[in-house]
Amino acid sequence: MRPPFSLPPPNGSKKGGSGANGLYIRRGGKRSYGEIAIGNFTTHAIDTIAALSTPLGQGGIGIIRLSGPQAARLATRLFRPRHPVAEPWPSHRLLLGHIIDPASGEAVDEVLLCLMRAPRSYTREDVVEINCHSGYGVMRRILDLVLAQGARLARPGEFTLRAFLSGRLDLTQAEAVLEVVQARTEAAARVAAAHLEGGLGGEIRRQRDVALNLLAQIEAVLDFPEEIPETTGGDLLPSLETLTEDLARLAATYARGRLLREGLRLVIAGRPNVGKSSLLNRLLRQERAIVTDIPGTTRDVITESMSLAGLPVCLVDTAGLRLPGDQVEVLGVRRTQEELAAADLVLYVVDVSDSASPEDAINLAQVSQRPTILVYNKIDLPPVLKETAFPDWSGPRVRLSARTGEGLAGLEDACRELILKGKAPVGGQIVTQTRHAQHLESALACLDRAQGSLQAGLPLEFPALDLREAVRELGEILGEEIGEEILDRIFSQFCLGK
Repeated sequence: MRPPFSLPPPNGSKKGGSGANGLYIRRGGKRSYGEIAIGNFTTHAIDTIAALSTPLGQGGIGIIRLSGPQAARLATRLFRPRHPVAEPWPSHRLLLGHIIDPASGEAVDEVLLCLMRAPRSYTREDVVEINCHSGYGVMRRILDLVLAQGARLARPGEFTLRAFLSGRLDLTQAEAVLEVVQARTEAAARVAAAHLEGGLGGEIRRQRDVALNLLAQIEAVLDFPEEIPETTGGDLLPSLETLTEDLARLAATYARGRLLREGLRLVIAGRPNVGKSSLLNRLLRQERAIVTDIPGTTRDVITESMSLAGLPVCLVDTAGLRLPGDQVEVLGVRRTQEELAAADLVLYVVDVSDSASPEDAINLAQVSQRPTILVYNKIDLPPVLKETAFPDWSGPRVRLSARTGEGLAGLEDACRELILKGKAPVGGQIVTQTRHAQHLESALACLDRAQGSLQAGLPLEFPALDLREAVRELGEILGEEIGEEILDRIFSQFCLGK
């Protein structure tokens, strides 16, 4: 598949690349200047765009960002330095001064302005950042002045889109910008930062190079059979098998990566009065749910956010599983069943100070379809529940006291082990995006077919075809071969200032 566009290395010349004069984009082997259309995005390389890079509201600092060939010129029309500054303004220096309304000469706000000249900027274009006070009226007025001078309002993600088009970022890094913004735990932020630094892209690129080298060997044998030493499928299989194993390990990290990015839904379930709400409070380290000795205190779903083993967790306390009485209990039990169906992990709680109930065996059989830990609660009370209870349960069991906190660390360790399963990521990289996981799975399917062709002794044209497709799938992760619809979907998730 021919990529919809490609960029030569940026060099600031009119033969291609980027700079104050914009971008040249090559489409289908021909160069065009100016407009870049990608799905719903249409960006003119000669346009200067502007947007708020921090949210509106009362705060200390707000940032308005400009990017494009006219960014510096627009800034000189609006910014008056407090102290004389030699022309042209220095790059990557903070200048103190005021934003002035050209129409009235009125000082709008005292600001710090930074000019970053191409190509040493986020977009590889001239970029200006105006650091002003973060009030709605101030930021709105400065942005209006910038737009009145000829800039246009940036579309969602357009700054990062330009960084991608200029070659400064590959597509995994561009997506990581959003991951950093949306990270809800330190672990998720670390993974996103590693992606932004190019770690995942570098790993994918290394594996793609291995596949390209294998393809080159096969193509050389096919094109120059008289000049290349005879090569058989057996000669290529070891390298192909190693590549497949490495990609399979990388793809397997998506289960953990998805949880890091999207979070874990952990549902506490069990019969009434077994201590579910007490366990919720203990895990949260605060009194969130009402706890009484009256069975059925919790009649609706209670949700709270927390961090567990570095994962963002939505912790859900549910109504007791029992035969409902009134209409409220019917609705409560129904919601409990819905939460169990959507759970990533279930903590099924039983009371060791009470005898086993046939309902527990039935409920455990139902929840066992999800990852589940059987929690023996109230170990601080005299035991009544027999050790031989629930003989059919083969999953993990944890003993604790939600009232005293004894055994809580063991529960958290069991949750970590059950969800993460102790799998080490390849090269320290973790796949967090569904798009990446899908392309990796498709590439692995291609490599499996190529192995089968080599093992069956089929002509080398067959594995060459599958290897070529695997290279294309890996290239789509990096954005080296990507369709307009995918770019549209990716960058439309960004806020205006990114």
